[in-house]
Amino acid sequence: MSKQDLTPFEQRLLKSVGLLTNLTIVLFVVVVLLLIYIATMTENTYWGAVPDKDQTSASVVKVKDPNGFWEAPSVYGIKEEREKKLVEYGKDIIANTAKYFGPKGSVKPMATNGMNCQNCHLNAGTKTFGNNYSAVASTYPKYRARSGAIENIYKRVNDCFERSLNGLPLDTTSKEMQAVVAYIKFLGKDVKKGEKPKGVGFKDLALLDRACSPENGSKLYEEKCASCHQKNGEGQWNPNQDAFQYPPLWGNNSYNDGAGLYRITNFAKYIKSNMPLGASHDNPILTDEEAWDIAAFVNSQPRPKKDISKDWPKIAEKPMDHPFGPFADAFSESQHKYGPWQAMKKTK
Repeated sequence: MSKQDLTPFEQRLLKSVGLLTNLTIVLFVVVVLLLIYIATMTENTYWGAVPDKDQTSASVVKVKDPNGFWEAPSVYGIKEEREKKLVEYGKDIIANTAKYFGPKGSVKPMATNGMNCQNCHLNAGTKTFGNNYSAVASTYPKYRARSGAIENIYKRVNDCFERSLNGLPLDTTSKEMQAVVAYIKFLGKDVKKGEKPKGVGFKDLALLDRACSPENGSKLYEEKCASCHQKNGEGQWNPNQDAFQYPPLWGNNSYNDGAGLYRITNFAKYIKSNMPLGASHDNPILTDEEAWDIAAFVNSQPRPKKDISKDWPKIAEKPMDHPFGPFADAFSESQHKYGPWQAMKKTK
């Protein structure tokens, strides 16, 4: 039977069937090409890495750092809902400490200076060489020369609250302390006991062959830091005046003189790899000398005092840049604070 023998309706129906057949073929080809494209892109994106075995969210893929630096695990990998909520609460306390303990804190107002833990432990304690928490769970409990005793994680957390936040310690049985510790332990869950992963703490910085200069640092601070932390170093409050948008570097609301960042070697390493905003350990903005001098200037400014009379009970264990005597050597208090330190290292 030829097309001429078909009725007009039959001819239209045959034409429609042909169009549908062609469309089906085209769609099939498109789907095949799309699947090939997705498979290719997925392989390129993962760089051959295998997604985290604990990952339960298809929208979050853990890609291993090609340089071997530690990376924080994702909370999406936590299967037990109660544990997940506790860890998430701990993370929020680290990121937004002032919301709970600052001037208008919902848990205990006026218990801290208004800074957040992540002002010192960047990205809620997860940034490479940003003073992250990766090795806390693997190395605590441990002996700390500052107290001359074995300390656990609870003691370490409260040290930060009393020194860097210039505030009151947390009740170790409180939900907030349990949440913070749960978060810190979660971050270090894949680090073997006794080990420190690559990228923990601060990146090493070569010592200067001169004393650090607060005078040079003053000029550099005004040029590179004051736009955020203000010329008077007192930071900027957020619009609600309940937390700092940019933390204070000195003054009544900053870390006290018992904090770890009050040691210039710590602070210089910290700012070299992380400041000004946008800097990283592999893409710094400041030179080594600029970092040293800015650190010296900031730590020469007034700030809250802490009773540190019981710190470093074994004088010989004091770090070379601890700024307060007595010392086990004959170097001056000023040289201990600002350097040069090479001669001190040789006596250790």
